[in-house]
Amino acid sequence: MMKKLNDLLAGLPMTIVAGIFLLLDLIPHLMEEFSGQPTHFPFLPFDPAWVTVIICGTPLLYLAVWRMIHNPGISKISSALLITIAMFAAIAIGDLFAAGEVAFIMAIGAILEEATTNRAKKGLKELISLTPTQGRRLQNGKEEIVPAEDLRQGDILRILPGETIPVDGKIISGETSVDQSIMTGESLPVDKGIGEEVFCGTINRFGAIDIKAIKVGENSSLQKLIRMVQDAENKQAPMQRIADKCASWLVPVALSIAIGAYIGTGNIVTAVTVLVVFCPCALVLATPTAIMAAIGQATKHGVIIKSGEALEKMGKVDTIAFDKTGTLTYGCLAVSDILSFDDNLDETKLLALTASAEAKSEHPLGKAIVSRAKEKGLSIVESTAFKMTTGKGIYAKVSERDLLCGNEKFLLEHGVTINRSVQTVLNRLRTEGKASILVADGKQCVGVIALSDVSRPEAKDMVKQLDAMQTGTVLLTGDHQTTADYFASRVGISGVRAELLPEEKVQNIEALQKENHKVCMIGDGINDAPALKTADVSVAMGGIGSDIAVDAADIALMSDDISKIPYLKRLSNATVKTIKISITLSMCINFAAITFSLFGMLNPTTGALVHNAGSCFVVLIAALLYDRKFD
Repeated sequence: MMKKLNDLLAGLPMTIVAGIFLLLDLIPHLMEEFSGQPTHFPFLPFDPAWVTVIICGTPLLYLAVWRMIHNPGISKISSALLITIAMFAAIAIGDLFAAGEVAFIMAIGAILEEATTNRAKKGLKELISLTPTQGRRLQNGKEEIVPAEDLRQGDILRILPGETIPVDGKIISGETSVDQSIMTGESLPVDKGIGEEVFCGTINRFGAIDIKAIKVGENSSLQKLIRMVQDAENKQAPMQRIADKCASWLVPVALSIAIGAYIGTGNIVTAVTVLVVFCPCALVLATPTAIMAAIGQATKHGVIIKSGEALEKMGKVDTIAFDKTGTLTYGCLAVSDILSFDDNLDETKLLALTASAEAKSEHPLGKAIVSRAKEKGLSIVESTAFKMTTGKGIYAKVSERDLLCGNEKFLLEHGVTINRSVQTVLNRLRTEGKASILVADGKQCVGVIALSDVSRPEAKDMVKQLDAMQTGTVLLTGDHQTTADYFASRVGISGVRAELLPEEKVQNIEALQKENHKVCMIGDGINDAPALKTADVSVAMGGIGSDIAVDAADIALMSDDISKIPYLKRLSNATVKTIKISITLSMCINFAAITFSLFGMLNPTTGALVHNAGSCFVVLIAALLYDRKFD
C-alpha cells in the first residue's frame, strides 16, 4: 500500500502539481522580500507549500527510511536522508517554502534519472518464444509428434523442410541446408550432410533429414543462449547517484556545520539555512540533466541511448568488437562477379541463362541471381525441366540446353570437368569470402557467378576514425575464417576471430576484459544478444537488427549508420566532462552559500532561492550539450 502511494506521489503528474503549489507559495515570499511586509496567498486557507511538502516529501522520507533499514553499512546514509533532515528542520522553524523547495528539486532529479535508466525487458521473452515446442520422433518405424520436453538424448528425430530443429543433434540420414543465423549470424544457409551437427532453434530449409539427439532441453544451444542473456542481465549493476556516493561524508559534514553554527550564533535559523543550502540537489541534477540533453542530442542523429551509464562507459572504451553480417555488411546477398569461360557467352548472356535455370529455385543464392537479372532487365526464359539436389545444385533445361548450376562437387558428380584455370578462379573467390555457383552447359563448365554480402561503404572510414582515437577494433563472427579475413582486410580491422558460436563470442569478449580492455560490442542478430550483454557497453543495429539484439544493447543505431560510432565516443566524452563541470559548480555554489549563511546574509527562504539558482545553472550547462556539434 505504502509503495503504491509512493509511486503515485513520485510520478510526473503529481510532481507537476507540487511544482504549481510551490510556485504559488513563492509569489507572496517575493512580494514580502520587496515590500518588507508579511504577505499571504489570498485564495487559500493554508500555505500552498504544504502540498509540495506532502507530495514530494513523502517519497523522500520513505526512501531515506528504507535505505536506513535495508542498505548495508555506510550506504544507509544517503542524500535522501540529508534532504529529509533539512526538510524537517525547515518545517520546524515554519519555513515551508524552503522545505518544499528541497523536496521538489529532489523529486525532479529522481524523475530525470528514471527517464534515463528505464530499459525494456521484452526481448528476453521473444528469445524464449523461439524455443521449439515439439518434435517428430521416430520410434519402431513410426513417426510421432511429441512435446519438446519429452525428447531425450539418443532419440531419432525427423526434420522436414521449413521446420525448426528442436534439439542439438547429429545428422544420420539425408542432406539439407540449415539457416543458422539465430546461432552464428551467417547470412547463408549452411549445407549439411551425414555426420554434421545441427543446433536447436535453427531452421531446416530444404531436404528432410533424420538426426540423433545429442543435447536436449536445458542443455541445448538455444537454452544456453537464453541463460547467457539472463546471466549477463543480472550482472548489470544499477548506476548509483553521484550524490549518494558522496552522502557518507555530506551528511556528517552538513550536520556538524549546522550544529557548529547554532552553537556559535545561538540562532536556529542559521543552522537550518546551512542544512538547506548544503542539500546536494544541484549535485543530484548534474548527472541526469546532462544525460537527458546528450540523449536528446543523440536522438536527433538517429541514435537511441538507453541509459546514462552507457554514455559514460562509451567514453572509456578502448576496444570495439564488431559482428560482420548486418553490421559491417548489409546482411543481404548480391552478385559480385560474373565470369565466363566460354568465348561465345558474355557476362550478360551468362547471367540471363543462369537466372533462367535458377528461376524455380528456392535457394537464397539462386534467388539473388534471379534478382540481379531482373534488375538489369534481362529476359528470363522458363525452363522445361527442373530438378534440385539439396545442398548441391540444380538441373534445368532452358532453350534446349541442359544446364547444371551448383558447387564443384555437384558438377563433378555429373561428369563435368573442372580444369586448372576454373579451379584457380574458385580458390580466389573463396579467399575473398564469396560463394560461387558454377554453371555447366552439358559437360562443359561455361562460367561462374560469385555472390557475397555487401560491405557498408562507411565502414572503412569509421574504422580509420576509431584508429585515430586510439580505439582498437576486432571482428567476432560466425562466418568462415576466409570470409572473415577478407571482409576485415577490406575495412581495416586487424583482429579477426571467426567461426564462433554465441558462447564463443562471449568468451572472446571476457578474454579481452581480463586483459583490462573496456569493450564495446556492435551487432544486429539474436545470436549477438549474449555478447552485447557481456560487453561493457553495446550497440545494436536498430533498423534491421532483431528486437532481441536491440533490447540487449545499451545503444541502438536506428538508421544502421555505423559511422555514428566515433560520434558516440565524442558525445560520451563531452557528457562526462559536462557532468564534472556541473558537479564542481554546484559544490562551489553550495560552499559559498554556506559561508553567506554563517554570516547571516541568507535565511532559509533566500538560501532556498540561491540553492534553486545553482540547480538552474546545472540545467542550463547541460542544455548546451543538446545543440553542440560532434561530427
